[in-house]
Amino acid sequence: MSEHKTTEMLQEEAAKIWAGLEGKTLTNKDRFAIPQQEMPSQEPGVRAHNMSEVALGYTETQARVEAERCIQCPTAPCKKGCPVGVPIPEFIKHIQQGDFKGAIDTIKTTNLLPAICGRVCPQEKQCQDHCTIGKMLKSPEKAVAIGRLERYVADWERANDKITVPTPKPETGKKVAVIGSGPAGLTVAADIRREGHSVTVFEAFQKTGGVMVYGIPEFRLPKALVAKEVENLKRMGVEFKTSFLVGRTATLDQLLTEQGFDAAFIGTGAGLPKFMHIEGENLIGVFSANEYLTRSNLMKAYDREHADTPMYDAKRVAVFGGGNVAMDGARTALRLGAEKVYCVYRRTRAEMPARIEEVAHAFEEGVDFHFLENPTKFIGDDKGRLVGVELLTYELGEPDESGRRKPVAIPGTEHVLDIDAAVIALGNDSNPLMAQTTEGLNTTKWGNIIVDENQKTSIPRVWAGGDIVLGAATVILAMGEGRRAAASMNEYLAGK
Repeated sequence: MSEHKTTEMLQEEAAKIWAGLEGKTLTNKDRFAIPQQEMPSQEPGVRAHNMSEVALGYTETQARVEAERCIQCPTAPCKKGCPVGVPIPEFIKHIQQGDFKGAIDTIKTTNLLPAICGRVCPQEKQCQDHCTIGKMLKSPEKAVAIGRLERYVADWERANDKITVPTPKPETGKKVAVIGSGPAGLTVAADIRREGHSVTVFEAFQKTGGVMVYGIPEFRLPKALVAKEVENLKRMGVEFKTSFLVGRTATLDQLLTEQGFDAAFIGTGAGLPKFMHIEGENLIGVFSANEYLTRSNLMKAYDREHADTPMYDAKRVAVFGGGNVAMDGARTALRLGAEKVYCVYRRTRAEMPARIEEVAHAFEEGVDFHFLENPTKFIGDDKGRLVGVELLTYELGEPDESGRRKPVAIPGTEHVLDIDAAVIALGNDSNPLMAQTTEGLNTTKWGNIIVDENQKTSIPRVWAGGDIVLGAATVILAMGEGRRAAASMNEYLAGK
């Protein structure tokens, strides 16, 4: 593992590079030679025991150096990899010129959540995967760090009190209901409000932000940032109603008829946890990742002096799964006081769907990975409390439908791992409430709402997007669906 570099060390390296670049007319060859700027972060041994943000963000010098790596491709392949179509070369050009306000305003033409996207979007699989620099260097991980630059200018705008929000067009008198305040819902709210329509967002929880608040930990995405983005929408005139569960407080049909909404968008996410259906899963100490993370993130159970919600005390925690939620669960367990945290995954590190950066951070912080293993049963004591898990060893066989090699159990390799808490992070299904309370709403057998190419559902005047359609996906993919739905909804409302 490479030495952890402090912010000061990285700033010094960037300053030396910048001294050789400033005032120079750079060729593409010059830009190829500039090394990618590493993101400053807390020291692993320190951050594993606090909830403060791990990644600290670029300094101004680092941002200027990293921006100079962009060769301004005329075809902008990076933009094609962005689900919301951010004009990436244009905003980076502004950074090259030292115009940070121009950069953030350019991003906001298509994305009003840049501080969030800059932190949690899997850029390495999207915009950066298409970057010419990465392809020329035959190393995708050395692409221009687009996400880090997006984060920098978003943070710069907030730190310098330069935040501006779009001015909506004149009021149209049309009303739109947005169900769910996650990334898809907030994107729809912004794009529809821009056109002058009245927008009300209905949120089941007491806090807005959806999965960005209850799912993603504070150390990856500070909740104050999400609250600030919601505040910006309020400044645009978007209304929020919390503790309002559509399907119980009022049905979708009641919103469209009795309350007079002209259209509605469903963005309720995928909040129904999947379980393993193995022996012992109902023991005390076995949690879904949803409950475990919600208690910590939304209810701040880690703040034991001030939080009202209890948190299960555990010293040896096993997290099952290989995605971002599993990484969040494992790293949260460390911060809640676990002395040993295991991540059990039935494939190898190469097949893990989690972001490379998140897996690396987990390794650095001391999470103990058990690859090619999977549980067969949980073991309890005479009081019904979890004390261990039986694991079976696997090997990789032929690729399955996902393209990854299929894990194959090796008979007779059962062994026991002593643990006192387990977190099951195998993904989520869609909450069935909307389908159960909305006549005529077509869904798949998994409960995902069926939509057409414009995100229209089977019910007139109703659109849907995000995880309720995709299944558990990413923030930016949900936002992409939100933008597509909003465009179709605005077209409908304009002609109504």
